[in-house]
Amino acid sequence: MFRFEYVEYLWMLWIIPILAGLYVAYWYWRQRQLGALGSQSLLSRLIPGWAKNRQHIKIALLILGLAFFLIGYANPQWGNKKAKVKAKSSDVFIALDISQSMMAEDISPNRLERSKRLLQNIVRSLKGNRIGIIFFAGNAYLQMPLSNDYSAAELFINSANTNQATTQGTAITEAIDLALRAYEPEKNNQRGLIIITDGEDHDGDAIAKAQEAKEQGMKIFTIGVGTSEGAFVPYIAQGRQQYKRDQDGNPVKSSLNTAMIEELAEAGGGESYLIGEGNTIINKLQTRIEQLQKEEVETRAFTDYASYFQYFLILGLLCILLEFVITERRSVSVDSTSS
Repeated sequence: MFRFEYVEYLWMLWIIPILAGLYVAYWYWRQRQLGALGSQSLLSRLIPGWAKNRQHIKIALLILGLAFFLIGYANPQWGNKKAKVKAKSSDVFIALDISQSMMAEDISPNRLERSKRLLQNIVRSLKGNRIGIIFFAGNAYLQMPLSNDYSAAELFINSANTNQATTQGTAITEAIDLALRAYEPEKNNQRGLIIITDGEDHDGDAIAKAQEAKEQGMKIFTIGVGTSEGAFVPYIAQGRQQYKRDQDGNPVKSSLNTAMIEELAEAGGGESYLIGEGNTIINKLQTRIEQLQKEEVETRAFTDYASYFQYFLILGLLCILLEFVITERRSVSVDSTSS
């Protein structure tokens, strides 16, 4: 397995294209200045032996040397010894509401996009635990079973959209039931379910289902999305944005059901949050998930890594030495006549 021990040094590589761009800009500026002094043939006589291509090579070597140094400082490593490692892990499902009301724009850019951003950060904060993904609207859909593949979890969350729901509604009861059935029954560790929704048009059995889940060892945490003032629900029809309307033709306004969000978390033995709390939610969830009874799992992981930073430092040093050795001027032979 390949990795960089100090990844933060790689972020400094952005300076490489900037330096290259600055040199190109300087080169064109210098060419204009020299052009103002006279023709190319005149300049060749005034500066005998000057080779512009060598200057390009010297700058390229300097920039390349800097890049090698930065990669070397990041310490590229390759795992060469794999062993069994025991660790304690919690099982956490994330249930995301993808119903049409999540497109309301009472929070920017809309409820669904804001939820996806938060959930991606939550996934990153829960590394070390197994994570599963559920989408729900009128029905609940298992998108990813419990797994340590955090990249896949982020990918599923990022791809979430209302078109994935075949029926509309907010089937929280079905999402809880699906999470319960997806857990492995022979395991007795506590589990977590994070539900992110606006709570609108939910089914009436959600609270009872949350209490049942609590009795089976699941803690339910809810994140409310939207505002109490609410907003109209947009959708695209025939290439134009329109708004959802009731039977009388009036635009439908969707509002956050705060009371339901709080009651659901209380019944599930967890906590409720509002998406406006931002990173505070992540910190609180981390603390609560850590308090869950964990299961000891055995995985095979690399425990010994060989470092290869020295090769990149040597390459960087060679580039600097070559730049020092190469001159900008060619050797010019001088014809002499003896008198």
